Amino acid sequence: MEHVTEGSWGSLPVPLHPRVLGALRELGFPSMTPVQSATIPLFMRNKDVAAEAVTGSGKTLAFIIPILEILLRREEKLKKSQVGAIIITPTRELAIQIDEVLSHFTKYFPQFSQILWIGGRNPGEDVERFRRQGGNIIVATPGRLEDMFRRKSEGLDLVSCVKSLDVLVLDEADRLLDMGFEASINTILEFLPKQRRTGLFSATQTQEVENLVRAGLRNPVRISVKEKGMAASSTQKTPSRLENYYMVCKADEKFNQLVHFLRNHKQEKHLVFFSTCACVEYYGKALEALVKNVKIMCIHGKMKHKRNKIFMEFRKLRGGILVCTDVMARGIDIPEVNWVLQYDPPSNASAFVHRCGRTARIGHGGSALVFLLPMEESYVNFLAINQKCPLQEMKLQKNTVDLLPKLRALALADRAVFEKGMKAFVSCVQAYAKHECSLIFRLKDLDFASLARGFALLRMPKMPELRGKQFPDFVPVDINTDTIPFKDKAREKQRQKLLEEQRKEKMEHEGRRKFMKNKAWSKQKAKKERKKKMNEKRKREEGSDIEDEDMEELINDTRLLKKFKKGKITEEQLEKGLLTSGKRRATTADLEMSDLDDDC
Repeated sequence: MEHVTEGSWGSLPVPLHPRVLGALRELGFPSMTPVQSATIPLFMRNKDVAAEAVTGSGKTLAFIIPILEILLRREEKLKKSQVGAIIITPTRELAIQIDEVLSHFTKYFPQFSQILWIGGRNPGEDVERFRRQGGNIIVATPGRLEDMFRRKSEGLDLVSCVKSLDVLVLDEADRLLDMGFEASINTILEFLPKQRRTGLFSATQTQEVENLVRAGLRNPVRISVKEKGMAASSTQKTPSRLENYYMVCKADEKFNQLVHFLRNHKQEKHLVFFSTCACVEYYGKALEALVKNVKIMCIHGKMKHKRNKIFMEFRKLRGGILVCTDVMARGIDIPEVNWVLQYDPPSNASAFVHRCGRTARIGHGGSALVFLLPMEESYVNFLAINQKCPLQEMKLQKNTVDLLPKLRALALADRAVFEKGMKAFVSCVQAYAKHECSLIFRLKDLDFASLARGFALLRMPKMPELRGKQFPDFVPVDINTDTIPFKDKAREKQRQKLLEEQRKEKMEHEGRRKFMKNKAWSKQKAKKERKKKMNEKRKREEGSDIEDEDMEELINDTRLLKKFKKGKITEEQLEKGLLTSGKRRATTADLEMSDLDDDC
């Protein structure tokens, strides 16, 4: 089903509840978008749907309205603990956004309770909240929802609660599977009743989504909606009102170009995408220091408890910069974003489309710009063919100021900046090595010296990718970077304490080694005596050249000599005793010679 035009809410074959229409007017949606016109009538007629539409086309209302209408038409009203609908989405930001939109409608329907289950919150509190207020409509991320099904021992029998389920929605279905939630989704589907309506909503259809359609939907209606005005043959995946640009610049020019652009667009709202969490941390701090009088915020996937607060705060801003990773690339609706700037191209082509889709949403205009290295320029043609996403070139901005010395000075003044820069560089190289489009983004072609200068590094880090390489074009600072202090005095004090402990430990270790080598003379002598006795004992045990009988005679001779010295025997007695011993030894020797002759 394609090319469905916008329509009025009153044109639906099944009329909407008056309070639903009131909520739509309050939110400022006088008419339906194409995806809503195509999906809502089918969903309300109890059809399973698999909808594909460009990002920012209004997919959220396309499933929220049918959910409410289906639950309102139930013959048996839902009890507090009965779950009528579940909406699963890949990120907590998107879940928060859907929950917020849903609450605009449920405030008109107090008979429905809704609950939000996402990571970063105490699961025990989530269980208690459900027991206390119920959750007829659940908005959740897959990991937390799966966890809730396993908390029966805590008094939450969610398997029993979902027996009343009418509607399941998987929003951003392709992203759910991209992020490795397939096992969680399959586990959740096993708990849910088969008699239900299911909707899959996505901006792109992948083979994994197709597999999920076959496994989780019964005779689904497939919907592929294009925006009004697109040619019949068009398969463009970005909004038609989006102006998409690219800029080719060297790695050590990119940061200066970014700052110059942001300084010239201070009154606007921007998203700046980086490839890794470490790059967000580092360049976020750098932009805070170098782009003044602008609210700059950072958000990435490793943030646990602050993400929700930052996301909600940035949404309310009229202007500012959000430095982020791809955690903000999918489904997130931030009002009035003017520019999406991609400092690093994403690891896969579909993510490029979703990043761009954070602007020019639901009929509004917007622009996007990606920075490319000279060796990456063929990525433009790749996107035009692979993603049906044409880009136009933006020339390098003139009169840019070289800010890298200032960034280096920041690293010299604060160890936190220095360490963030090193970590960001390492993570960037590692991400580059894993790029899906490896024919264009080739690690062996990367100019590491230029990249290191672009990060304003003080020295090259030690990492496997750089082993054995020389960088004559990179000049490290002529100081010992171990001496760079933290600007935060408490943190520097802690570092110095740790260094002192390490020094003491090293000295103790060296002292122990020296002590072992230079023991006191008396102890060394005692050790030698013990060693000598042990060797003698071993020799006796292993056997020696002296026979036992000879040894006994030698001992007897020694005893005679001692008795003579002490005056206990006379000289005659001594000689007589020694003579007897000598005769005995001679007899023994003769016998041995006789035995030897016999052998011969």
